[in-house]
Amino acid sequence: MESEVVHADILLPPVLGFKKIQMADKYPKGQSRGRHWKHLKQILQAENYLNYPANEPNYNNIESPPSMYPPKKFCDITGFETPYTDPRTSIRYANTEVFKRVRSLPNEYVQRYLSLRNAAVVLR
Repeated sequence: MESEVVHADILLPPVLGFKKIQMADKYPKGQSRGRHWKHLKQILQAENYLNYPANEPNYNNIESPPSMYPPKKFCDITGFETPYTDPRTSIRYANTEVFKRVRSLPNEYVQRYLSLRNAAVVLR
């Protein structure tokens, strides 16, 4: 039986789809290997915005009206979106564990958190 298998005329394709392609075949000499990321400066130069009309929005002249939606509020400790504010310290918190931590903070740390948000007030 083995002799039949050895002498059978089986044609295999030169490249098998499930095998890895050699790096030399995939990237011929002189070509870069990865994706080339462009910086904003390169994008602006390539787009040539000087030829566009002045009233058409682009990266150079984006102007938008103020948002009609209220600003989102984020927890001062964790950074998650939050609807809660501690009435005693004015620090925003996301959940009960953070609230316990806020209440245990010394007054100087509370002032630091509020100054990061530009909401520093003198607490009594």
